[in-house]
Amino acid sequence: MTDTLPNPLPRPEGEREELERIWRRPTGWRAITVVNNNYVGLLYIGTALLFFLLAGILALLMRTQLAVPDNDLISHTLYNQLFTMHGTVMMFLFAVPAVEAMAVLLLPNMLGARDLPFPRLSSYAYWAYAIGGLVFFCSIFAGLAPDGGWFMYPPLTSSAYSPAVNADLWLLGIGFIEISAIAGAIELAVGILRTRAPGMTLDKLPIFAWIMLAFSGMVIIAFPAVIVATALLELERAFGLPFFIADKGGDPLLWQHLFWLFGHPEVYIIFLPAAGMVSMIVPAMTGRPLVGYRAVVMAVVATSFISFGLWVHHMYATGIPQLSLSFASAASMAVSIPTGIQIFAWIATIAAAPKVRPLKTPMLFILGFFFIFVLGGLTGVMVAVIPFDWQAHDTYFIVAHLHYVLVGGMVFPLFAAFYYWMPFVSRRPLSERLGRWAFWLMFVGFNVSFFPMHLTGLAGMPRRVYTYADSYGWGMLNMVSTIGAYVIAAGVLVFLIDLARNCRPSVASNAGNVWQAGTLEWLPGGSAGPRSVPIVQSREPLWDQPGLAADVDAGRYYLPGAPGGWRSTLVTSAIEARPQYVLRLPGPGWPPVLAALGTAGFFLLLTVKLMVPAALFGALALAMILRWLWDADPAPDQAAVDVGGGLRLPMSCTGSSSHSWWAMVMLIMVCASIFASLLFAYFFLWTVSPEAWPDAGPFGAWSRPLGSSALLIAGSACIWAGSRALRRGRQSWLRVGLPAGCALLAAVVAREMLAHWHMGLRPQDSAYAAAVYAIIGLQGVLTLAAASMALFTTARSWAGRLGPARRACYDNTSVLWHYTVVQGLIATWVLHGFAQWTG
Repeated sequence: MTDTLPNPLPRPEGEREELERIWRRPTGWRAITVVNNNYVGLLYIGTALLFFLLAGILALLMRTQLAVPDNDLISHTLYNQLFTMHGTVMMFLFAVPAVEAMAVLLLPNMLGARDLPFPRLSSYAYWAYAIGGLVFFCSIFAGLAPDGGWFMYPPLTSSAYSPAVNADLWLLGIGFIEISAIAGAIELAVGILRTRAPGMTLDKLPIFAWIMLAFSGMVIIAFPAVIVATALLELERAFGLPFFIADKGGDPLLWQHLFWLFGHPEVYIIFLPAAGMVSMIVPAMTGRPLVGYRAVVMAVVATSFISFGLWVHHMYATGIPQLSLSFASAASMAVSIPTGIQIFAWIATIAAAPKVRPLKTPMLFILGFFFIFVLGGLTGVMVAVIPFDWQAHDTYFIVAHLHYVLVGGMVFPLFAAFYYWMPFVSRRPLSERLGRWAFWLMFVGFNVSFFPMHLTGLAGMPRRVYTYADSYGWGMLNMVSTIGAYVIAAGVLVFLIDLARNCRPSVASNAGNVWQAGTLEWLPGGSAGPRSVPIVQSREPLWDQPGLAADVDAGRYYLPGAPGGWRSTLVTSAIEARPQYVLRLPGPGWPPVLAALGTAGFFLLLTVKLMVPAALFGALALAMILRWLWDADPAPDQAAVDVGGGLRLPMSCTGSSSHSWWAMVMLIMVCASIFASLLFAYFFLWTVSPEAWPDAGPFGAWSRPLGSSALLIAGSACIWAGSRALRRGRQSWLRVGLPAGCALLAAVVAREMLAHWHMGLRPQDSAYAAAVYAIIGLQGVLTLAAASMALFTTARSWAGRLGPARRACYDNTSVLWHYTVVQGLIATWVLHGFAQWTG
């Protein structure tokens, strides 16, 4: 690869029209089958904004109830549902989806790619989120909304105290919405690592892409903890497995550990992408590259790591040992250092601007973010001090701190991003005049609403109360907070008016680079993104490579057309971004939409115990997923295609160079995080109730773990032998070995389940028994997934869709299969060896 133009000559007539035709959005009812990131991203952002508005309406109702003492406008039952839904919608249905949506829309264009590597996965994740989220929110109109708080602490949410389905709706609904978020994170991570423009090495990566890569890693590692927590609580509610019941060896604190193992990284999962947007907007507004690029990247990485050591920050008042409290307090203070590095980098960039520019609306929102977020950070350091936290815990001081951090750290940067990137998606930018009104109303209203809550909390007002007596003296402060909330609403209303007047979505004829920014998303393009994939030589290529936009639009760089009449993009190496192969991308289709509908229906119908309809929806989801996977590995009928400049690249790839292999490895990381969370639960329950663990007697026979281990290794040998046979073009062993391997893995799960059952262990007897069966059950779920992939691969072999050069399906099955074996070995020896050691 060179830094010269690969295609200096004019492109053939009609090539641009053919490219646009292939990437054109479907019309009519088929419009919802779109998979292109430019359209899915807009739908994603619009839906997240809708949830923001709905949660805001719930907040106004709560503030109206609290405006005066002894108010009876809203009953305590409804109020519990309102604050639970407000927190849940803001955290799970707005904050994380909104930043993922911005990434889905912007990243491919920012990286110089045509699309993300798995467009149907993006569509599936969006529709699962939209359908499930809307049904979940509508539960409030039927009186079925959850009412245990957005954190859902047991035993308040156990079946003994909350027997209705309200809590089940939260547990199952949020569980599958988190699965949607994980799918999006894997998509983004693979896209950032493997679909960058040639020359865009890691040190030239836009800072937003760096941060979204860290975001994806945090989602992959952190979100499984809350999935495990919701699964364990639902198993307790539905089947009586006593994970959180102290009388049977359980502990409600297990929920808090698992929840905050997710919950505190979640704060930075929300903040870091917003910070990435700020790091993109500030250079464009000042005309100066970001000061301290490498320092900011290191700060992002440091924040990602430190954030996983902060979960006890939320548990100071639960009786945690003093040493653990000290470590959590130190980490809570340490995390402010990398955050401070980013803030100083932004200030230095503004100070280093070559000339003073007029203050535009995006910059106003960023300055407001500086003020609010720094105040939130200062109160964060205060609550990191253990004695202060003991006094302020569960008061309105914490409510104020939370909103200063989350609204200041995410909502204000997001509105800056709306105003900044609107010319990228619309024929007209938003209004500067209305934007200034929106900012000042939101900024003033926010501080009027939430700053008094610090004082209310220090005066002793507890969180989550629906009314209070006049004698407490909180009335005036609450009235001020309520007035401020309505001022915020007025600011958001002005923004919506601005949006209605000026937003005219168009990817083909947008307003263009009105800010004179230097990054690739401002290249001219259409439905297909940039006309050709450029060679990048710096972090701000539009500033440093004169004529780049015109050359890209003239098709003088890589992949100016549509090889073979397919949608496609370049796949490049992860470190140096060298072109490796052309990725054939799918077009619009119904399977992702129907799969999302089936997934949402399966989980939501389980909530209300409609098993047969739930099973039918689950079957629909599985059938549609298999349908889209069936043609996801096309035949390598074109050995190589010309992508420009005399460079010819293959249109397929296998092994560790394949983008799908990278996605599979990330899925394994998710599985490993789920397993680690479950092992944490197992060992935590032993530390709090060792008396519930059995004597070593029943586990004295080492033949059990040895026998299970032998079966697992034999199952792994089956797929290894099948891989060697496939490499030689012999598929007969594969067609026998894969089903045989499935039988071996299934035999291990059945053997372990029956062995513990015959020892008299019942899952409802104790937390120990529940943990044992949960670990075996997880191994069963993973075995079912691996077996399904193996049988799917076998079917492809019989259909002639597998071969030495067309083996991505087999390689991906192998990755999951070998992980399943490794997890099975660890689980087997933990269940048998640890029980013997403790006995």
